[in-house]
Amino acid sequence: MNRICVYSGSNLGNNPEYKESAARLGKILAMEKIELVYGGSRVGLMGEVAREVLISGGRAIGVMPKNLFPADIIKSDLTEFIWTQDMRERKKTMEEISDGFIALPGGVGTYEELFEMLSFAQLGIHKKPIGVLNAAHFFDPLLDMIKKTADAGFMRQSNLSLLLEDEDPKKLLDKMKSFQAPELGMKWKQLEEV
Repeated sequence: MNRICVYSGSNLGNNPEYKESAARLGKILAMEKIELVYGGSRVGLMGEVAREVLISGGRAIGVMPKNLFPADIIKSDLTEFIWTQDMRERKKTMEEISDGFIALPGGVGTYEELFEMLSFAQLGIHKKPIGVLNAAHFFDPLLDMIKKTADAGFMRQSNLSLLLEDEDPKKLLDKMKSFQAPELGMKWKQLEEV
């Protein structure tokens, strides 16, 4: 893996463990020579990951829509900055240039990005690893909901393996490196069997 896209909050949250976890991930990405792809902000958990990547000698690529966010939140010292026309182009660009995806704690935007990549993986649109860095067990309710979704018959049990999880950034990256996308091969006529 050469590049990991990180989705995360533009706030720090109210638990110091979120910030510590973001910084640890940034340091490990730099140590493993994996480039960061992210939203380009200097604030929140996004900013923490990028700051630590750069401090640790790594590379960080910001992707941001023109004229959508205030200029003072832009992290100006990134390795590369890609401007897009809108949020749809931003997400597409981030997906295309990344080899995998990690979600840190965040809000609705983070969930939306995570679920889009998970949905695309389930449909076989991509075969890239997707992980959640479960700092302070932030994602436990979401992971329970996804399991309940499968238990209730709204997704295949085998698709649970598409989402990797760990509290430790190094262990999560190791899981992502060894990820083998399952052969989904779902045909529309098989949907009734789900």
